[in-house]
Amino acid sequence: MSEQSERSVIVERTSSGQFVATNTRGGSIRFGTSPDGDQDTGFTPVELFLAAIGGCSAVDVDKATGRHAEPTRFSVTVTGDKVSDDLGNRLTNLEVAFTVAFPDDEGAERARAILPRAVKASHDRLCTVSRTVEIGTPVRTTVTDA
Repeated sequence: MSEQSERSVIVERTSSGQFVATNTRGGSIRFGTSPDGDQDTGFTPVELFLAAIGGCSAVDVDKATGRHAEPTRFSVTVTGDKVSDDLGNRLTNLEVAFTVAFPDDEGAERARAILPRAVKASHDRLCTVSRTVEIGTPVRTTVTDA
């Protein structure tokens, strides 16, 4: 694998149930679960996963439509059902729903016209996150003795 293709983050524990993920450029995001049931913990790992799916497609679609018009509204809602069964804990029924509006002008007509194709292209071939989920990629885990 070439240096340019590898992507990585480091996840470090900051306190009980709390973590920070840092990318190679120095960006970071805090997330976690609360051991005492307090829901005011920011994002959970599952919510970050849903955000990654929505964010990946949002970037693709915004790039395609934004060339023609600045949206007046652009939101992506990603939902899924968390289940626990014989296959373990996982999400099912993943759905990505775009709500996009453009002003009434010539560029907006073009943006509206390509919006469905841009969403389809993101889903079918561009979004690395949802493509990885759809195709299925094994996850290998290791333990390194510190």
